[in-house]
Amino acid sequence: MSAEIWIADDDRNVRFVLATALRDAGYSVREFSDGDSVIDQLAERRPAVLVTDIRMDGTDGLALLRRACEMHPLAVIVMSAYTDVAATAAAYRAGALDYLAKPFDLDQAVQAVERALSQAASIEPPPMPAPAHALIGESAAMREVFRLIGRVAASDLSVLITGETGTGKELVARALHEESARRERPFVALNTAAIPSELLESELFGHEAGAFTGANRRHIGRFEQAQGGTLFLDEIGDMPLALQTRLLRVLAGGEFYRVGGRELMRGDVRVLAATHQDLDAKVARGEFRADLKHRLDVVRIALPPLRARSGDVALLARHFLAAASRELKLPEKRFSRAALAALAQRPLPGNVRELENLCRRLAVIAPGAEILPQDLDDGAGVTEHDDGDWSLALRRWAEHALASGESDIHARARDALDRTLLEAALAAHQGHRQHAAAALGVGRNTLTRKLGASRRRRAPGAPKEPEHDD
Repeated sequence: MSAEIWIADDDRNVRFVLATALRDAGYSVREFSDGDSVIDQLAERRPAVLVTDIRMDGTDGLALLRRACEMHPLAVIVMSAYTDVAATAAAYRAGALDYLAKPFDLDQAVQAVERALSQAASIEPPPMPAPAHALIGESAAMREVFRLIGRVAASDLSVLITGETGTGKELVARALHEESARRERPFVALNTAAIPSELLESELFGHEAGAFTGANRRHIGRFEQAQGGTLFLDEIGDMPLALQTRLLRVLAGGEFYRVGGRELMRGDVRVLAATHQDLDAKVARGEFRADLKHRLDVVRIALPPLRARSGDVALLARHFLAAASRELKLPEKRFSRAALAALAQRPLPGNVRELENLCRRLAVIAPGAEILPQDLDDGAGVTEHDDGDWSLALRRWAEHALASGESDIHARARDALDRTLLEAALAAHQGHRQHAAAALGVGRNTLTRKLGASRRRRAPGAPKEPEHDD
């Protein structure tokens, strides 16, 4: 007799197509339109696999999953059109063996049933409240991210999180921590690109007093701070090669010494890493250790850029606008349909971070309760019509640079301002420095000094300014 599969879903069409696919694959199938009917039947018999929707009237899928696992060791697959981190992780914690995001491919659904049949019955874990997560999305790409988080969070596997700047890599790391057994222990984050290379070893492993000049007392490093919890290493691709070797030893043996120390420290830490760079290419160039990459890249979660999940833009924008209004104690505003459509077509190279900054700005400066398409360009991006107000163009450039996580913004802006004014003034006065300086309202010596600095920054081979003094 073929294995019996039960399907619980209040959508008759879903039940029909899934049941047909399973029957064609040789399985016996029973269909249920609600969770209560399944529970009643479980008192008398049990299926080989139960496939249940999460959202149903009466007893929902998660409640059904918990109740079914209380009654029998049972293989359960959950499915839903409303996939998020909390729901996915809650399903796995409650004992689900797999998670299908609607709409799903029927071949994949049959394969999921086959996998469930080959696995042992799930064991009910202790119930725990599901935390709220900042990760938001309904696109297929984000559903896959949520599924992976739910699948690997409870393990101690190392995870490499990849994605462009501003896609939310740290949010994924925090979700992995919050959904793990380490959630009550510290979550410690370190951006390896933000720490000078000569100080990074001390930041990671700590140092003893007198270990180097300025080390006046013992310093506890991030590995010790994260004891029992999770250490998140952001921008791991920028870690110096010498330090990569030491990190590899810690990951392999869980032991390390503080800088200048002789006491062997043992750490119980789960390491999560993130990068926007291509680590495989860095390995090929000899800039990153292949063995360290293999240690970190046990499971990879690739975050899509916002342009690859444009269907999530409206959802994210509404969330960020409401959150900004609450945080800043401002009257609530809403996006018009036209504004959301324009926003979905807008290039956002800073990804989710740039969208969040834009929504915070709109919460403050948009004039009406409803945000219109023309409001999106109020300080949001440089256009060819900015000639009348250069400060607006500068502000837009600065906001874009900040949203993209760029560095040395003030120095770059100052250099660009000096260079632009000098070149314009010299051009207006045929290269006559004294006249150019007078027009700018600065002394000739000041202009000469700034001109010299500008030349030193100029790329080799660039044309020189004329140097007329008379």
